[in-house]
Amino acid sequence: MKEALYDLHIVIVNYNTRDLLRQCLHSVYASQGPVSYEVYVVDNASPDGSAAMVRDEFPQVHLIANADNPGYPKANNQALRLSRGRHSLLLNPDTVLPPDALQRAVEFIDAHPDAGVMGPKLVRQDGSLDRAGRRSFPTPEVAFYQLTGLAKRFPNNPRFARYNLTHLDPDQLAEIDAVAGAFMLVRQEALDQAGLLDEGFYAFGEDIDLCYRIKVHHGWKVYYNPAIVVLHYKGESMKQRSYAMTIEFYKAMWRFHRKHFAAHTFSLLNGLIAVGIAGLCGLALARNALRPAAQKKAGW
Repeated sequence: MKEALYDLHIVIVNYNTRDLLRQCLHSVYASQGPVSYEVYVVDNASPDGSAAMVRDEFPQVHLIANADNPGYPKANNQALRLSRGRHSLLLNPDTVLPPDALQRAVEFIDAHPDAGVMGPKLVRQDGSLDRAGRRSFPTPEVAFYQLTGLAKRFPNNPRFARYNLTHLDPDQLAEIDAVAGAFMLVRQEALDQAGLLDEGFYAFGEDIDLCYRIKVHHGWKVYYNPAIVVLHYKGESMKQRSYAMTIEFYKAMWRFHRKHFAAHTFSLLNGLIAVGIAGLCGLALARNALRPAAQKKAGW
């Protein structure tokens, strides 16, 4: 492990969200408190002038301008390999931080020596909870309850609602399985042990996979900390390529299952899971085709 020069190594991967990236960076540099940090922006060949904006308006940022789009995990890894921080913060460009977020985040992880990962309370523009900010690992059982609608029908049931943990109070600190890569604070020691993001994923699943390796393989805890509230516009770059990203979403679902659960699952059930994921992907693509352009989305 390299000697740390900063409290935080902040990595923002951007694709074609220049104005949101500008807003995000302004919120980062408006942070208050005795926290030292450096910021890396990795731009995945955005055609909207994002890289030029960063060069012109934020000369203090370390900019990596890719000639193509290698995907989210690979772009993050480009910057993570250069970390000089005690902790690394994966941050999406469609987030806005309150002034005390970085200080609170560092104070929390320093006060919890068992914490390998911490995520905040993510909220949408209307103030509602972004449910993807805290999750259980998608085991076959947990995924079944989610995909069959049982989780939605019984949101307060601790058995059926595990996927998005809707049975938990969103304002209570909790030890969970996984947080979202939109704001994922990772202790550098835990990252060194678990390794970087799996570049076999493209745009989904890599955050849950990293949490799985850190928690299950190396024994660290993952915390949801609602004392930090972060605005998340969510999915703005994904909407621009909604069909391709929907396919990547379901590919990531299958990759995660194959990587972590398939070896311990009956072969017949593995086949049924593969067929189910393919069918759900087809339904999602069909629904997307019927939506107006402004309402298209990637994923479910």
